[in-house]
Amino acid sequence: MDGQGRIFTEIDPDRMREYFRQKPKKMVNKVTTVKEAVRALINDGDYIAIGGFGGVRIPTAVLHEIVRQGKRNLGFSGHTATHDCQILAAGKCFNRCDIAYVIGLEARGIPKMTRKYFESGEVECTEWTNAAMTWRLKAAAMGVSFIPVRDMLGTDTAIYSGAKEITCPFTGKKYLAVPALFPDVAIIHVHEADIYGNSDIKGILVSDVELARATKRVIITCERLVPTESFRNDPKKTTIPYYLVDCVIEVPYGSYPGNMPYEYYSDEEHLAEWLQAEEDPETYRLFLEKYIYGTKNFEEYLELCGGLAKMQKLRRLEFLINREGGN
Repeated sequence: MDGQGRIFTEIDPDRMREYFRQKPKKMVNKVTTVKEAVRALINDGDYIAIGGFGGVRIPTAVLHEIVRQGKRNLGFSGHTATHDCQILAAGKCFNRCDIAYVIGLEARGIPKMTRKYFESGEVECTEWTNAAMTWRLKAAAMGVSFIPVRDMLGTDTAIYSGAKEITCPFTGKKYLAVPALFPDVAIIHVHEADIYGNSDIKGILVSDVELARATKRVIITCERLVPTESFRNDPKKTTIPYYLVDCVIEVPYGSYPGNMPYEYYSDEEHLAEWLQAEEDPETYRLFLEKYIYGTKNFEEYLELCGGLAKMQKLRRLEFLINREGGN
């Protein structure tokens, strides 16, 4: 059984290896701005993948700028994509999507206009599981064109995927071959980074190490820029090494209104406001005009949402939740 879904990205590992071989690996200052990073590194038609998980550790500032600059016809990795998907759908920025989990904001609800965008036929979709999406990135990071898995066998997800059934040459058992996923651009928000791109993610990594190694161009946003000595003195902190990274942007509270583990909790009030706005097309239009199109940068957005007072409140809440969890 072969899946009916289309594969949206290059899967030839030799062509990708040649690209990565020629990618500059000099240790140079890569600090830039959100606006310049989106302008220079994300082109119409590119396939983009987002780091983090759902509404946790997402690069909100870059996502807003993609919408603000009107990027179009992007491919999108919907690998547990909730608020990140919601933002990009608001600008109708993508027209094809590898789906593992999209649209639903877990216990918060279903964003009506985001769902309508997928149901409109404007987005071509290929289905996978979260595990399959992770393994696709793993295959790309390993430099192979596919990985054999048992995941999805016998399910409708397999039918609507791009996987192919294969026979093990050693045992004769059936597996699904899931193709490598080589995105054009990865956007990953981290806790700390230096000017060269060395990055430290605290807590659960999800698939971001594989994502950074699988992707042609990597944009890092960070809560804080730190001296390079921070990584040299403790090499274990280097979750993503500098030579994979194309640019670095310091964006405090850059995952807002999502959760940044150990830094600040998600703004459930603002996420609820966004969900409510999607109930009515005109309200939704005015909401997006206020918070994205009418702002020139992420800092203005934060001010509209309550500024430093709100951020400190969310920081205290994250601290309390972690303390209670630790007890």
